Amino acid sequence: MICASCIRCFVDRQEERISKTENEALQAFYMKEVCRIVAQAGEEDSVPVLVERINRVYREHVGALDDYTEIKREYNELMLSVEKRMEEKVRAKKDPLQAAMLYARAANYIDFGAFNHVNHETLFELLDQAAGQELAPGAYSEFLAELETAKSLVYVTDNCGEVVMDKIVMKLLKEMYPQLRITALIRGMQALNDVTKEDAGQVDLYSVAEVVTNGCGVTGTPIAYISEEARALLEDADVIVAKGQGNFETMNGCGLNVYYSFLCKCDWFQKRFGLPRNTGVFIREKGLCENREKGLCKR
Repeated sequence: MICASCIRCFVDRQEERISKTENEALQAFYMKEVCRIVAQAGEEDSVPVLVERINRVYREHVGALDDYTEIKREYNELMLSVEKRMEEKVRAKKDPLQAAMLYARAANYIDFGAFNHVNHETLFELLDQAAGQELAPGAYSEFLAELETAKSLVYVTDNCGEVVMDKIVMKLLKEMYPQLRITALIRGMQALNDVTKEDAGQVDLYSVAEVVTNGCGVTGTPIAYISEEARALLEDADVIVAKGQGNFETMNGCGLNVYYSFLCKCDWFQKRFGLPRNTGVFIREKGLCENREKGLCKR
């Protein structure tokens, strides 16, 4: 179920988007369509799914969506330029895997769905801060224990730039758990600055994992909307790592063995987890569903 604050934010962002046109009749029509889509949303719908629905209206009646090609290339190149240094830092830590996952979580800041502008200085401050943090001990211990016997892991990616840090995580997983088949799940179509085939090629993600597209252009991984191949991959996986708010919004409540890793970047996430903005979360799907009474699980 989409909460009231998410509806308000969604509507406000769409009004901001359409206000760039000078046609007031078109603005009114578009906002009516936004309200219609919100009003018809089902209990299992999430904001990323609604965004994809309104994007269809935008393309049909307004024009092409914003092109994030240059932005994605910029942030991929930025993080590739520090990849070697970051990997050296990771490998110098007592627990390299945890360090890599912390850096990857901090890089979740590179999100043009949550922010209109991603500040380079803030990004590197968050990366520096990550060096002194730790993942939630309970969830991380369970994660490590499962990796000992797991045969397959699906790593659900999120944003460009961020994926370079994810690549280091997958590289370490491959080294530490040679029995593990690692698959990186990426977006099937353009969706803001999320990772697609072109981006996976740019950062050489194929060198550390098998790469599969999810068959849809939602900024997340809604199980009901992705391809049969992607759905089967997730359902058959022993362990799943899902990065970012969009993946959490579209996957939480799915009942699969998912470990979510993201930064709280909006008011709703801050309120839901009781954390300041840009604070990291590492939580297991099982833990969410065992605490329904606390409002932490959709179903």
